[in-house]
Amino acid sequence: VGSMSAEHSAAELFGSEEDNNIVYGRLEQANGGTLLLGNISDMDMQTQSRLLSVFQTHSFLRMGGTEPVPVDIRVIATTSTDLEEAVKAGRFREDLYYHLNVVPLAMPPLREHNEDVPELLNYYVDRFVIQENLPYREFSIAAQNRLRHYRWPGNIRELKNMVQRMLILGQGPVIEVEEVESALQHERAPTAGDEAGADLPLDLPLREAREQFEKVYLEHQLQEVGGSVGKLAKRVGMERTHLYRKLRGLGIDFKKGSD
Repeated sequence: VGSMSAEHSAAELFGSEEDNNIVYGRLEQANGGTLLLGNISDMDMQTQSRLLSVFQTHSFLRMGGTEPVPVDIRVIATTSTDLEEAVKAGRFREDLYYHLNVVPLAMPPLREHNEDVPELLNYYVDRFVIQENLPYREFSIAAQNRLRHYRWPGNIRELKNMVQRMLILGQGPVIEVEEVESALQHERAPTAGDEAGADLPLDLPLREAREQFEKVYLEHQLQEVGGSVGKLAKRVGMERTHLYRKLRGLGIDFKKGSD
């Protein structure tokens, strides 16, 4: 709930009630168990104060409610930023920090345990194949070794997104190191095209979302190679005839004689 707006994070965490209509929040849903709060450093000050009150009184008020709701939960909070620095900067309550910092656990970045990369790649391939019905593809040993030596500035989330993108856009049963290199170049060189991709709606059916993502991705790559479809085919690892059909189907303007 940390990355939401103040109003929405409070409503999701504490729930709400209006005219006898009760919406149970995460606190009540986790009552008697454990609640995971991600990106706690992003939580607004008002919600921080309400959460602190829960620790102090073991109860809370739903949004719009007047009767205290008792609660008994264990809270695990995660953050990718230094909370001590956030406290010093006045962005995070010191008293809440000490309530949360009972048993701190430091998770090393992915680059410090790169021996796990091959297993993580296989895990996310299987996950996307099962959950999103994407085509199965296997990372070659050379591709796995290349990704083991990548620094992963975005950690697990970057790895997960890369696997998903390769399953959606790639061709053939095996992901070779050349395709990985092309993907890493894309990761290292964000442009205005990436900003357009960030605005894609997430409530679309998978086929429509895939088409929009492919269009943004291929337009960006085509621009990078100066409009050459031949170079684009090598860059993205697609057979040229299939790529022509893909570009036409997505309505992407290209210079046919630029090869």
